[in-house]
Amino acid sequence: MKIIAVINHKGGTGKTTSTLNIGAGLARAKKKTLLIDIDPQSNLTEGLGFRDVKVSIYDSIKEDAPLPIEPVSEYLDLVPSSLDLLGAEIELVSRLGRETILKRLLKNIAEKYDYVLIDCAPALGMLTVNALVAADTVLIPLEAEYFAYRGIDRLVSIISDVRTHYNEHLTIGGVFITKINPRRVITEQITESIKKYFNDKLFDTSIRINVALVEAQLKGVDVFEYAPTSNGAMDYESLTDEILLKL
Repeated sequence: MKIIAVINHKGGTGKTTSTLNIGAGLARAKKKTLLIDIDPQSNLTEGLGFRDVKVSIYDSIKEDAPLPIEPVSEYLDLVPSSLDLLGAEIELVSRLGRETILKRLLKNIAEKYDYVLIDCAPALGMLTVNALVAADTVLIPLEAEYFAYRGIDRLVSIISDVRTHYNEHLTIGGVFITKINPRRVITEQITESIKKYFNDKLFDTSIRINVALVEAQLKGVDVFEYAPTSNGAMDYESLTDEILLKL
């Protein structure tokens, strides 16, 4: 089982869209895949058509109960989130072993999946630390804007701290650029800047701006089901292939 945390401290980078569609891409490749929504905003959960869930990952974290796994398709499952997670950061402060709760919960399902993708909140709190402690590797989506990697040093530093203190095997598996508009001259400049910072960690595939990606989530499905011939579907298919090859 390969556990991947999809993380960025900023909102609006396409993190949830990427988690959803990479997961769907892996499932299309017949890899048994589990998506975990550990973001209180619950966008991944709602983007797969689950609303007002009665049991969420919050219940597992609070009570050390088994993860509530919801089937999405033959090869794809989801652990949903809920707004209750907003209180989890405070509740975790006094817990012993609070950094390793998610890791312990995942041990019970290790044999069931080829891949686990964790959609982290756009914050660097205890829930994100739990994801990093549980993960083998990290994927970082960066928006194609000048301020894309503002604060990225802080994120890389936290990944390094988690590696030092809790998870010596944690790696940055790759970085990819989202919301690309190929017609903008600035896009190439931003890509070059990100490449200088991350070197060979930058994936070849970028995700273009594509309305089908937004519309699919509003319908509660992945882009492959909603618009299989769209740029969004082509880009995420290419990115999934690259992840399978490199990770």
